[in-house]
Amino acid sequence: MIGPMPTPFPRDLIGYGGNPPHPHWPGDARIAVNFVINYEEGSEYNVHDDGFSEATLTEAGGADSGVQGRDLAAEGLFEYGSRVGFWRVLRIFKERGLPLTVFGCALALERNPAVAAAVRDGGFDVCSHGWRWIKHWELTEEQERSHIRMAVESLTKTVGARPLGWYCRSGPSVNTRRLLVEEGGFLYDSDAYNDELPYWVRVNDRPHLVVPYSLTANDSKFGRGGFFTADDYFTFVKDGFDVLYREGRTQPKMMSLGLHLRLIGHPSRAAGLERALDYMSQHNGVWFTRRLDIAKHWAATHPAPTR
Repeated sequence: MIGPMPTPFPRDLIGYGGNPPHPHWPGDARIAVNFVINYEEGSEYNVHDDGFSEATLTEAGGADSGVQGRDLAAEGLFEYGSRVGFWRVLRIFKERGLPLTVFGCALALERNPAVAAAVRDGGFDVCSHGWRWIKHWELTEEQERSHIRMAVESLTKTVGARPLGWYCRSGPSVNTRRLLVEEGGFLYDSDAYNDELPYWVRVNDRPHLVVPYSLTANDSKFGRGGFFTADDYFTFVKDGFDVLYREGRTQPKMMSLGLHLRLIGHPSRAAGLERALDYMSQHNGVWFTRRLDIAKHWAATHPAPTR
């Protein structure tokens, strides 16, 4: 007797396996390094929009502060990122002539026109980080569809071009990727943590590019207790870079490094970022690049399979 057909497993645990494709990065680089500013300040959960204040990835560490009414401390911890941290990190990269990607929450950029102008004038690529810095998996399908549309419209106005990439807070909903493809106009999304190279998937029988992100060498560890000093950050980033650089002799990969302005923007942490940038810059064969350029390179060099 034949048993019931197994239910298809909705995950890919195999990926490229032991034979990843050679990315052929520009200039035959051994590693593609992409730094990402997560610009969220002003779009997080707050009393004005949501009835409670959030302090995630700050000195306070937590999500819901528990304070009745406005939590001015939580608000101030976020505001540091937009008032001070952004400008410090911007200066650090400009002084070194290095590119940046901005994971931009649309409402956050609306609420700080000076930052939006600096992003627009700086030549950075803006990957949509949602309409707001909220949990997409808690939205209904119709709410999420609306948030995607609002984010595209808003970013088109504030930074002068529609976003070609997408990245949710922490993780997407089960609907996010399908809704992005339905909306159209997106070259890629970064709602994945499962690889060190881009890859193609099919959504509604259409090819869609995924450029994975990483929470590993991410300054969020300052807000979660994994990092404490600038040396913690520098050592962790350096070790990861060294391994990928050695492997890059035969199997080049990409390295994604996320920055939060209310964390890395403080002087005692920014020192670790400066050391990391200067260390990487001493090496030949490093492609410091924007995320959009990785996506465009992959689409041109490794086009979507027909099936």
